[in-house]
Amino acid sequence: MAHFFLDESLREEDCRPGSHVSVGGSEAKHAVTVSRVRPGEQLLLGNGAGLVLRGVVVSAAPSELALTVEDAAVTPRPTPRIRLVQALAKGDRDELAVQAATELGVDGVIPWAAARSVSRWEGAKIAKGRDRWSSIVREASKQSIRPWLPEIADLATTKQLAVLAASTRMLLLEPTASARLAGMTALDEGRDIVLVVGPEGGIAPAELDLLQEAGAVAVRLGETVLRTSTAGPAALAVLNAALGRW
Repeated sequence: MAHFFLDESLREEDCRPGSHVSVGGSEAKHAVTVSRVRPGEQLLLGNGAGLVLRGVVVSAAPSELALTVEDAAVTPRPTPRIRLVQALAKGDRDELAVQAATELGVDGVIPWAAARSVSRWEGAKIAKGRDRWSSIVREASKQSIRPWLPEIADLATTKQLAVLAASTRMLLLEPTASARLAGMTALDEGRDIVLVVGPEGGIAPAELDLLQEAGAVAVRLGETVLRTSTAGPAALAVLNAALGRW
């Protein structure tokens, strides 16, 4: 299936076989002018909340894309949820991490203003940065045909992460840690899993101490040191295998 589009207003009761649904706005324009969708083609349409339908296009205009539903299914939200705390990083390294993590199945992303983050979201840049990450997640979800659209949380401080550590299974990706992520057990005990990735300079010692005192556990992936853009996605791959998602 080459085409997958999103319409967050889509409802399950409107997607019975034989019914007609339509998509407007920028999504219809992109489908018709960029993806070159034409009448008679088959495509997938989801709402980002588990619902995905398969249908046949009956009309295609930049203002509206209409199709007839062939079948629809609702995928339950994966449990436990896996969220990625990605420290802000220079260049586009944090954005690369968010994109790859989305393709690999992350359930949510939390931007983190770490002590060693060179990049900073301040003032108007906070909303702009969050919107940018939301756009990256949306496009990556469409590319990977994901039923659930990951949530982008508000920019977090280290103290806020410490509060989160008390109610989740928080794992700090730290190259000097003695415990290996691949050796972690009881990952499906019911609590959400939160992966924390530091910036280019790593997680500062004071941050490690604060988060570990709050209940977080430091783990390493292997013998090498990965970039901030690859550490999170690599850890997700390990967790996907351990949890039976793959």
